[in-house]
Amino acid sequence: MKTILVVGGGYAGFYTAWKLEKKLRRDEARVIVVDPRPYMTYQPFLPEVVAGSVEARHAAVSLRRHLKRTRLVAGTVVAVDHAHRRVTVRPADGPEYELGYDIIVVTAGAVSRKLSVPGVAESAIGMKHVEEAVAIRDRMLTSFDRASALEPGPLRQRLLTVTFVGGGFSGVEGFGELLSLATALIRKYPELRPEELRFHLVEARDRILPEVTDEPGRWVVRSLEKRGARVHLNATLLSARDGHVVLSTGEEFDSELIVWTVGNAANPMVRGNTDLPVNERGLVMVRADLRVGTDDAPVPDAWAAGDDAAVPDLAAGRPGAATVPNAQHAVRQGKLLARNLVADLRGRRTKRYLHHSLGTVATLGLGRGIFQYRRLVIKGVLAWLMHRGYHVLAVPTWERKVRVLAVWLTAALYGRDVVSLAAVQDPRHAFVTGDEPVPVSAAAAGPRG
Repeated sequence: MKTILVVGGGYAGFYTAWKLEKKLRRDEARVIVVDPRPYMTYQPFLPEVVAGSVEARHAAVSLRRHLKRTRLVAGTVVAVDHAHRRVTVRPADGPEYELGYDIIVVTAGAVSRKLSVPGVAESAIGMKHVEEAVAIRDRMLTSFDRASALEPGPLRQRLLTVTFVGGGFSGVEGFGELLSLATALIRKYPELRPEELRFHLVEARDRILPEVTDEPGRWVVRSLEKRGARVHLNATLLSARDGHVVLSTGEEFDSELIVWTVGNAANPMVRGNTDLPVNERGLVMVRADLRVGTDDAPVPDAWAAGDDAAVPDLAAGRPGAATVPNAQHAVRQGKLLARNLVADLRGRRTKRYLHHSLGTVATLGLGRGIFQYRRLVIKGVLAWLMHRGYHVLAVPTWERKVRVLAVWLTAALYGRDVVSLAAVQDPRHAFVTGDEPVPVSAAAAGPRG
């Protein structure tokens, strides 16, 4: 049997492997997925994980639970040698090793784009993974508890200050959801005043949400500012040392929570450790049918999709256009890649990827959202309901759909859970700093009476 190696278990990788399991005959090929995480993150739910509207585990789809006929390798592919049909895998423990294959599917995804801003590496949190979303929420909840025990002053103000850097989709959605949580949460703290909350959104361009047109983007800014937030346009972060934020506009303030959402960068492995063709942006060059290469020079036995691939956007109607890196495209590309790969194995014709956008929808907090499809713009509660409806249908597997719906229903009846579990990031702290241990002999004797 041929071995199909899928590099990465994100959107495109998960859907490719999932559909291959359904389409391949048992004696036709074996599938291997290599990914350091045992789950696929449904990233559109991360803003709601930040706000406590979705449980963290419900935004993660278990690979082992749903890929029953696929071999899963816990590790990171750090190099691809397609000429010899081998990859180098770096596991969490132990030495690197090589893994052979017949056909490769590169769906390694992108990584967070980092800039050399002093203090960001030490102070900021990203928002690309479930663990980061949970940490953001827990840090803010813990800050409220700490601030409530303090008298008004600089430290209390720092604890109640949140800064998001990056006004793209993930940044604006996370910012809006966390603002919604904070506004609701402060009512439970009589020691704190709503005007003490400081929420800053920093964007280098003159507008946020580039996926929507100018007027809806301006409406989002006005909506956030009416809720007490401060949106800094045409501003960049110069420094964040020790949580002290310095902006290019000259403004300075202390912020206990800094979230970095400035976009994606090319995967380092794809950009520099593969013999597959890549473009100037470090993305794998693919044809419209998702085969690696060009129409004139296809690469045999190599396919790619998702955020690490420069997939031609046939719907754009202009030469050289590539699909934007988002969930809409990654999911559909993964499904088509599986169909095309099976068709190629069986000597059939492949199909080109063509997807017309279904529109853009974003959540801005509980009961608030925006949707745009061409000239149609919907704002407020209806857009928020459309956001929830679309994503509960889009999240893979019925098991996850039911779990998410159950959490939303519970929250509608009893409100969001506002318990911070920040201590799980240091689980041994209570054990190490607790009371003096009881002597073993005394503990064994038990209570007397």
